[in-house]
Amino acid sequence: MTLQPQPHRRIRTVRTVFALILREMSTTYGRTSLGYLWALLEPVAGVALLTLVFSLTFQSPPLGTNFSLFYASGLLPFLMYTEISAKISTSLRFSQPLLFYPSVTLIDTIFARFILNSMTVVLVFALVIGGIILGARIDVILDLPALILGITMALSLGLGVGTINCFLQTIFPVYERAWAILNRPMLIISCVVFTFDSVPQIAQDYLWWNPLIHIIGQVRSGIYSTYDGSYVSPGYIFGLSGILFVIGQIFLNRYKSYLINDG
Repeated sequence: MTLQPQPHRRIRTVRTVFALILREMSTTYGRTSLGYLWALLEPVAGVALLTLVFSLTFQSPPLGTNFSLFYASGLLPFLMYTEISAKISTSLRFSQPLLFYPSVTLIDTIFARFILNSMTVVLVFALVIGGIILGARIDVILDLPALILGITMALSLGLGVGTINCFLQTIFPVYERAWAILNRPMLIISCVVFTFDSVPQIAQDYLWWNPLIHIIGQVRSGIYSTYDGSYVSPGYIFGLSGILFVIGQIFLNRYKSYLINDG
């Protein structure tokens, strides 16, 4: 038996992931461009509506002069993480019939969903933030490297959490509902409508361990040039994301046969 050359294996993997992306686009968004357009417009409209409601309640934002921009700078990275982790956690369920083919692996299905949905949430982020800045004529100096770092942190955490949840939700069906219940207060304790610096020190000591605090703080430091997110630790986020991803992959590969046939 001869081993397949490494370059050929990589080409096959790229082709498989690309095919899975096209499959998800056709099944999830339909076979027309309008389907994917609606997938962009729906969250944009939802975020815009929530932003408008909160802006009528809070006239003076903790940062800057426009509450819509402040709220969106916290809500959008939060939704990036939740959307990516939710999509990846159902990768096995979505592509289970395809996993019986030897050319399709679990990691292929995860990366396909990650790439497609990452492009979607980044587009939503750009449309909402750009729309608020242009619509309200806000004078801001964006720090693109800091902004890109914050977005990358959100996507990586979504990948890590989604991968391990993909295993846990398949092995323990009740876990999916329990995880949804545990995540309900996350919007409140992740500094979406306030800043980490405004929280009492005793609360900061506990909230610091919430990875979303770091992601939102990093994104805001990229939008507000005067905001000092000295508490942000990218190493903590990337380290946590990497550990969760590796553990998830180990268990998915270890119990692959059971997950595909009985999961």
